[in-house]
Amino acid sequence: MSRDDSWTISELADQLDISARSIRFYEEKGLISPQRTPGGHRVYTRRDRARMRLILRGKRFGYSLDEIAEMIGMADVDMDEADQIRKSLEYGEKKLRELAQRKEEISAMEADLEAVRQKMLERLKQLEGTGKQ
Repeated sequence: MSRDDSWTISELADQLDISARSIRFYEEKGLISPQRTPGGHRVYTRRDRARMRLILRGKRFGYSLDEIAEMIGMADVDMDEADQIRKSLEYGEKKLRELAQRKEEISAMEADLEAVRQKMLERLKQLEGTGKQ
């Protein structure tokens, strides 16, 4: 493996702008499985880096680690790419439905707040017009 195909934990952490502790956490959860040098140091491959990017993207989208593990498979299992895509689509569609529901809830809340705001502005105008406060 050439030096361009592997990284130390600190190099990978720098590339991904995360802590080495985070990388070790994902390793403990079985999501990545770095190789080890004879001295026991972790060596991360392109596959590990790609998996870390998928994990971080999944976290950014609000997926749980269990959901991410189902989408990308555990590190020690070679999951079929078609299965990965099907599982990711399933979770993506679920997330889109959740977002649509949240948008509806936010729109309803916004309308309620605007209605209350208008009532308070009208009442304030009445109070200021009559001199009673």
